[in-house]
Amino acid sequence: MNNIIMRLENIQKFYKGQVDQLNILRNLNLSINKGEFIAILGRSGSGKSTLLNIMGLLDRANSGKIYFDDKEIKLYNDREIDRIKNKFLGFVFQFNYLLSEFTALENVMLPALVENYNKKIDIENKAKELLSSMELSERFYHKPNQLSGGEKQRVAIARALINSPQIILADEPTGNLDEETSDNIFGLFKMINKDFNQTLVVVTHSRDLANMADRRYYLKKGILEEKTETIDNFR
Repeated sequence: MNNIIMRLENIQKFYKGQVDQLNILRNLNLSINKGEFIAILGRSGSGKSTLLNIMGLLDRANSGKIYFDDKEIKLYNDREIDRIKNKFLGFVFQFNYLLSEFTALENVMLPALVENYNKKIDIENKAKELLSSMELSERFYHKPNQLSGGEKQRVAIARALINSPQIILADEPTGNLDEETSDNIFGLFKMINKDFNQTLVVVTHSRDLANMADRRYYLKKGILEEKTETIDNFR
């Protein structure tokens, strides 16, 4: 049985300058299995965020193929692609991007209400369950300016989960947090991976977070290399 839910083949991303060409990603290949936790590391400017944006259909590669459930993305129409971004994928960014005028509960509900407003009560109940699982049951009706940095990021993670996506893509999810709060977020990612069987692809500078992953990759000079040893041994 094929357990691969997303596949990248020979992805290339480059920018042409007046003199030469800047190569960001070079013939990159990656397969993601259901329920996996994958970490991608690399120095600043190595192209990690670019890769994640291509995987999330927020940016386009210059060449190569992307498959969702064994169907190439080029075969989907614009409406289907929008649905993939809203239903198949969940996003968590370094900056939480919560809407300041809405409560934590409302922020979590919003992505699900886009297509299912008639199921508002069910969506609200699920949002409350997600927030409660993240120890935010006393923060349902707090607005972002009433939440700590770690609480905001947990709300953002709950929001990413509301549509039961097949994959969550997280870009430096702890990059804006202190060490103790980051450790709490690490544990949360591990929990949703194991307890929810949630597939995760996380771009991170954190060796501790990467060492929790099932597979670890290092992106350098556009080449993605799998690492079997712990991150402490990276050079």
